[in-house]
Amino acid sequence: MEVAFGLLALVAIVCACSALGQRINISVPLLLVLAGVVCSFLPFVPTIELNPEIVLVGLLPPLLYAAALQTSLFDFRSNRRSIGLLSVGYVIFGTVSIGLVVAWLFPEIPLAAAMALGAVVAPPDAVAATAIARKVGMPRRVVTILEGESLVNDATALVCLRAAIAAIAGAVSAAEIAGGFVLAAGGGVAVGVAAAFVLTALRKRIRNVAINTSTSLIAPLVAYLPAEAIHASGVLAVVVTGLIMGTKAPSMPNGAARLSQRSNWHTVQFLLENSVFLLIGLQVRTIIEGVRDDSLGPERIWFGCAAVLLAVLVLRPVWVFPATYLPRLIPVVRRKDPAPPWQFPVIVSWAGMRGVVTLAAVLVLPAELEHRSVLILMALVVVAGTLTLQGFTLPALVRLLHVNGPDPREDALNEASLMQMATAAGVQRLQELRSDADPPEVVAMLKRRTQERGLAAWERLGRPSAEAATPSQRYAQLRLAMLDAERTKVLELRRGGGYAHEVLVNVLDRLDVEESMLDAALEEPDADGSGGEGIARPRGVCPHLESAPDLTVPSGPFCEACEREGTTTVHLRMCLQCGNVACCDSSPGTHAYKHFQLSGHPVMRSAEPGEDWRWCYPDELLG
Repeated sequence: MEVAFGLLALVAIVCACSALGQRINISVPLLLVLAGVVCSFLPFVPTIELNPEIVLVGLLPPLLYAAALQTSLFDFRSNRRSIGLLSVGYVIFGTVSIGLVVAWLFPEIPLAAAMALGAVVAPPDAVAATAIARKVGMPRRVVTILEGESLVNDATALVCLRAAIAAIAGAVSAAEIAGGFVLAAGGGVAVGVAAAFVLTALRKRIRNVAINTSTSLIAPLVAYLPAEAIHASGVLAVVVTGLIMGTKAPSMPNGAARLSQRSNWHTVQFLLENSVFLLIGLQVRTIIEGVRDDSLGPERIWFGCAAVLLAVLVLRPVWVFPATYLPRLIPVVRRKDPAPPWQFPVIVSWAGMRGVVTLAAVLVLPAELEHRSVLILMALVVVAGTLTLQGFTLPALVRLLHVNGPDPREDALNEASLMQMATAAGVQRLQELRSDADPPEVVAMLKRRTQERGLAAWERLGRPSAEAATPSQRYAQLRLAMLDAERTKVLELRRGGGYAHEVLVNVLDRLDVEESMLDAALEEPDADGSGGEGIARPRGVCPHLESAPDLTVPSGPFCEACEREGTTTVHLRMCLQCGNVACCDSSPGTHAYKHFQLSGHPVMRSAEPGEDWRWCYPDELLG
């Protein structure tokens, strides 16, 4: 009963703090840590000891797998040098440097134990880095590097920790340490690839949604346990499996299983990553009480904790700046990857929050180790200090440096362009498959519905949310109201008892599926975004876009054809050859496209305020 009540309280606090943090715009991880600290000092809250096995086996693999599923393997590969220098180079540098600092401050602590603490506090936490980085709104490349670092650095740190613990127990040679690294890395990658291959083959053959989703949920352990059994890196195996599975998932059959996997993993990730921050706070009282009787003395202990925290904060930029710019002194590297602005390494340097893996790993230290409680307190101070100092100040630092995250307007534009190409591919496939026996009305309906989905993406551009809804949004509003009436009628008939339960459930499920598809149409992009990283050009730049003149949009533009015919204008476009202003394809008149058909003028541009993108009709290319 106590366990059940504890789990209920844990989930309730996580949900309440998450809702409160989003409502008052405070970082949810930091709010949960503070809630945990407060709860740890309440007299009626029992002492909760963090079991390292629960964290390293029960929490870390699924959290890393969930993060890897959402990480682009292509982005990871394109930033592999930066990620490798942080996840391997910085962790080793931090392990040795922090170890030497601790050994200098406390000669009573063995050097191997000091190195073990260095390995524990060196890696930024995957959960903390991802949760705060995405909330701040950093440039995508910075977020990719931080996510990639946090996915791999735990593997490096745990290998360093194993070597340090072995050195505590007895002598360990440099060759044994190097061999351990090779086995951990090579074995982890090999097991991860093998696990992804087996799981992909299984999931392709499983049509049942529940079984398919269950297979996905056990994937972290399928990768982690065999790797650990051969003394390879289970963490690295999980990350490799997640990256491969996340890349292959969209091409797998069974769309219902893909949706179920995403929904279930989002729920698992939400509960686990937020519970992690609450658990950090709950350890505070126990860890502080553990150092009261240590022979080193409280003043010396707390001074040492502050010094270690300062060293952790200083050592990261000491590594990040040279690692960012020194490789680019090589001409080949500089040509392929120009140096980023100085603001990027500043942000990466300050985004080094530590988390629950640090606390769990330090608890692995041998129980008989002298001054073990002091090392645990140092790890706690580093976790709490980085979460507080860096977590609270990182958003302000990003704003101070005037670093802009992804521009929602450009994202919407790229989404519309991508949807346009996908729609064209679908319509082309329809033309290839249709036969004379197909009813014309069925073919026309398929074509119309496909094109309407593509047009809905274009409608979200250029129109402030305060103005009237676009046609697709109005359709969604009206259809949702209709669905509500349909559901009410079905529920009314259910009370009458005239229909079987299975029949009623099937009808309600279909209504829910349609409603979930319509909800996305009513989501407004954030119009306040700024910055951006360029418009995607998947097929290059065509001659029409390169040779099109740069005409200025006239003040107060309007579609003369819509005015003449009395039709509604959704968005405005302007021909870059003759300056004709006409309405978009979502408008009833589609006058911009009709102008292209009549005149053959290939390129138009948006005539909406704040937009300057162009579109080539013949090549169907955004520019």
